[in-house]
Order: sequence, then structure tokens, then C-alpha cells
Amino acid sequence: MEPVAGRKLYVVTQTSEAAAVARQPPKPGRGSRIRVHRAWFVAAVTFVTIIGAAAFRSVPGLLIDPLHDEFDWSRGTIGAAVSVNLALYGLTAPFAAALMDRFGIRRVVAVALTVIALGSGLTVWMTAAWQLMLCWGLLVGLGSGSMALAFAATVTNRWFTERRGLVSGILTAASASGQLIFLPLLSWIVERHDWRPAAVTVALAALAVVPFVWLLLRDHPADVGQKPYGATEFVPKPAPVPGAARRAVTVLFSAARTGPFWLLAGTFAICGASTNGLIQTHFVPAAHDHGMPLTTAASLLAVIGVFDVVGTIASGWFTDRFEARRLLAVYYSLRGVSLLFLPLLLVTPSVQPPMIFFIVFYGLDWVATVPPTLALCREQYGEDSAIVFGWVLASHQVGAALVAFLGGVARDTFGSYDVVWYASGALCAVAALMALVIRRRGAGVEAMA
Repeated sequence: MEPVAGRKLYVVTQTSEAAAVARQPPKPGRGSRIRVHRAWFVAAVTFVTIIGAAAFRSVPGLLIDPLHDEFDWSRGTIGAAVSVNLALYGLTAPFAAALMDRFGIRRVVAVALTVIALGSGLTVWMTAAWQLMLCWGLLVGLGSGSMALAFAATVTNRWFTERRGLVSGILTAASASGQLIFLPLLSWIVERHDWRPAAVTVALAALAVVPFVWLLLRDHPADVGQKPYGATEFVPKPAPVPGAARRAVTVLFSAARTGPFWLLAGTFAICGASTNGLIQTHFVPAAHDHGMPLTTAASLLAVIGVFDVVGTIASGWFTDRFEARRLLAVYYSLRGVSLLFLPLLLVTPSVQPPMIFFIVFYGLDWVATVPPTLALCREQYGEDSAIVFGWVLASHQVGAALVAFLGGVARDTFGSYDVVWYASGALCAVAALMALVIRRRGAGVEAMA
């Protein structure tokens, strides 16, 4: 007869083996399906959301000439309203990232889209420049700031531990996809039916995305009982973090004591100056100055959006495999060289092959800087990286705001945009050098006094 102790040991061993088997994920076989991780559905909803919100980003460059003709406002005045919008787009981002930690992603994004729709819709009744500042500058700026790339960074950090570079590239490309979808349509509306129907279209596009956000977006993998994609352990949902504004400011002061923060902020300010502030705001009116039809110039800007999608996703793939500092240096160098040639390409109203080459080249490099910049923020600042990136994005938009305003002033003063193209090209060379100076985390980053 077998001893009782032996039977107990056998039962315990058998139970442990069964528990271990139960913890194993089921192997796909006949009658079973390979389930797609919920993180990819969240990323898809985020992609669609950013596309819908990107409609407002297609409008500023299309409004400069119509508003100048109708209200006789100077291009500097209109550029000032655009600069307020761009500055708030960046300055709101870190606070929005902290608010997402406090109230959840879904609530913050739904409110932001509603504010964008309100600000865009109210512009149809404006009669004075201060109303443009209020509606398009303040309201749309605040709403769009909550939909900035800090939103993409928060989703990526919470839902993914692998493929972060690729996912951040895809979500960044969503903004360009929105430009691709809306810019030709909005330019056609402006040319055929005036600018007011275009503003209403933007408002409706933002509102249309709200139900998708509310019904399909989730704040954290723990909400659906899953681990982040690529994680080996379950991550519990953190408790809401009170004092969103205080935390955003505290993280800023902490990061501002380190050298990499200022280098990242400086390079990204030049990135914003040479994209949103320069090309997106002033390319269409600059091309129109040389006789190019509005729809043609807007279509070229949309083509930039096409290749931006390819370039940004490829940049995310590269970021998972190559050193982010060197990628940034290459991107800024190539962008600066291309800007130096742009004045030579704008001398004719027709679209020549060199102009097409510039559009394709610039599109591939448009926001390819985002995935490596995000990766460097994660490397340097860990759990606070989304908020730090929000502040870095704020510098991006401050740079964009300055050039949006100064570009209009330069056009009023010199009668052309040539000086702005050359100055921006030189700044990109500076950004390339700054990127190479950023120290790796393991090298011992020195705190600044």
C-alpha cells in the first residue's frame, strides 16, 4: 500500500502541473482563432480620431488670401491668429497629457473634439480680427492641443511595450492622412463656395469622430483585462493622478534641469518652424503669388501628406532599429538642403518635375522626426515621457507660431517669401548639429544648473 505522504506529493505535483498548463496561452488549432491584441484596435481608433481632428490643420493656409480679400486684414494679422492657434496647440499638450492621467483618454479627447467643432463653426459669423483670434486662435488652439501628438504618445506608452517606434510612426502619420483627405476638398470648397462652408466642414468632421472615441476607445489595457502588447506581465491600471496642472509644471521643472530637454526642445522648435509654421501656412499663398492656382498649390501640399505617411511609418521602423540621434541629424540636414532650393522652384506657375521631386522629398521628411524624438524622451524620462514630450511639442508649436507670424510679416515687408525659405534652411542645419549633441542615457546626462 502506497504511503499517504507519497500520495499527497503526487497530488500536489499533478495540481501544480495543471495550473502551469492553465496559465499557458492556448495554441491555435482546428476550431480556434488567432486573436488580434486589443492594443491594435485602440491604435486604429486613435488613428481615425487624429485623422478627423486633422481637418482643422488643413485650413489656415487656405484662409489667408480669402480673409485678406474679404476683410482687408493684413497677412501679418491673419498670421498672428494662426500663430496663436499653433502656440496653444503646443502649450496645451503637456496639460492634456496630465489630464488624461487624471480623467482618462476618452473624456479628454471627446471634449477636445467638441471644442474644435465649436471654434471652427463660430468663425462663419466673425466680422473683426479679434474674433478670428478668439475662435480660430483660442478655441481651436485649445481643442487641437488636447489632440496633439502627446495623445499619440500616451496611447503608445500605455498599450504597447513592443513596436512603440512603429506605432508612434503610424499615429503621427494619421495627421498627414487627415491633411491628404481634407486639403483638396477644402481648397475646392474655398475656391467654389467661399471659406465659410470649409469652416463648417471642419466643424462637422470633428463632431463626427466623437461617437467613435466614446464607444470604442479605452483608457488602459487593464480596462479590458489584457496586458500591454508585448508585455510579459499584467499591468494594473494606475489610480487617477490628481493635480494635473501641478504635475505638468513639476515635470517641466524637473526635465528643464537636464541638457537633453533643451536640445530636444530646440530641435523640435525648428521642426515646427520648418513644417507647420512655414510650409503648411505659407506654401499655398507663396505659390499663388507666382500665379499657381489655389487648388493646384493645395493639391501639392496634400501630396506632401501622402509621402509623409510613408516617411513617418518608415521612420518608426528605423527608430526601432537605429540610433535616434543620428536619424534626427539626417532628417534635419536633408530638410534644410531642400528648403534652400525651394525659391528656385516657385518662379513659374506650372508644376515642373523639380517641384514634384521637392514635394515628394519634403513629404518623406515632414514629421519623420517624431518617432526618434519620442524614443529619446522615453529613454531620458521614463514614465514622465508623455508629459515631457508634451512640453517638447510645445516648443515645436512655438517655433511654428513664430514663423507663421514672421512669414506673413516678411511677405508684407519684402513682397516675397524668399528670405523665410533661406532662414529656415539654415535653422535646419543648426537642428542637425543639436541632435548629435544629445547624450545617451547610459552616458550620464549632466544636470544643468
